[in-house]
Order: sequence, then structure tokens, then C-alpha cells
Amino acid sequence: MAQEEKKDRSKETNLTARTSTTTSIHVTALDGIVNVNSLFTMAAFVGLSLTTPGQRSLENRNECDAGIDVEKWLLMLEVVSFSFFLFSSLIAQGLKLALNLLNSKDEEDAFRAHINSKLLKYGMMGSAVGSFMGCIFLMFSIVNVVQIRLGLLSCRSQHAVHAVVVLFALLLPALVGYMWTCIYAFKS
Repeated sequence: MAQEEKKDRSKETNLTARTSTTTSIHVTALDGIVNVNSLFTMAAFVGLSLTTPGQRSLENRNECDAGIDVEKWLLMLEVVSFSFFLFSSLIAQGLKLALNLLNSKDEEDAFRAHINSKLLKYGMMGSAVGSFMGCIFLMFSIVNVVQIRLGLLSCRSQHAVHAVVVLFALLLPALVGYMWTCIYAFKS
């Protein structure tokens, strides 16, 4: 009888330790999403501040200067990017708030939250998708910043083309890896 009680306590202790670690990991992951989204949001606004109507490119050829249509696209892409980052951050903050409020209810075990794991998984995946889409739109807005500052890509401005190629070569594999990791974690 004593051994059965010890086994039951051992199982309960293992479950409590696993739950508290899992909760802590989720809160840390949500913190990371919010922090990264904040940095990307600042990048979006920096891109907006660097462009002014009628600005000449550094290419020094009139045909390479970006027109008002490129500036309109830049503004639209920046706003959409900001919207996705805000969407992602709000979901992450909501999940974090729920985890913290649930933890605060149990005074005996402050690190254990009984949460709906499906809701947490879908919320975290929604937040990850929001960040992913925000990055996609931010990447295309950066292409427009490059065109405004360095010259249109259609002019084959060497610096503009190189900047865009490096941007896509580094960012696309990183985004694919990020989403692959998120999907893997979601299915686990």
C-alpha cells in the first residue's frame, strides 16, 4: 500500500514538473515572438522614414528614380506588414496573459497551469503564421526601399540588384526553416 502511494506521488510530481516546465517554455516562446515582432515593427517604420516623395536615387539617372507608384506600394506593404506583426503579438500576449492568470490561481503550485493544449497550440501557430506573413510583406517593402534609394530594379542598378538578391537569398531559407520548425512543433 505504501509503495502504491509512493508511485502515485511520484507520477504526480513528474506531471507537475513536466507541466511547469512546459508552461515556462510556452511563456518564453511567446516572449520571443513578441520581442522579435517589436524589432520588425521598428524596421517597418524606419523604412517609412527613409523615403520621401520625389526622392532621387543614388544611381544618378533620371530613368532609375522610383515614381510615386513605388512609394505607394511601399506604404501599403509597410502597413500590411505592421498589421501582421501586431496580429501576431496580440495573440501571443493574450496567450501569455492567460497562462499567467491561470498560474496565479493556484497558490500551492504557482508554476502549473491547466490549459487547453489545443487552444495553446493553435494560438501559437496563429502567432507564428502572423510573424511569417509580416516578414514576407516586410521583405517586399524593403525591396521598394532599395528601389527608392538605390534605383529601380528595371534599370539593372548593380547595387540595387545585389541588395535584393542577398535579401532574398538569406531571408527565404530562414523563413522556410522557421515555418518548418513551427509546423513540426505543431504536429508533435
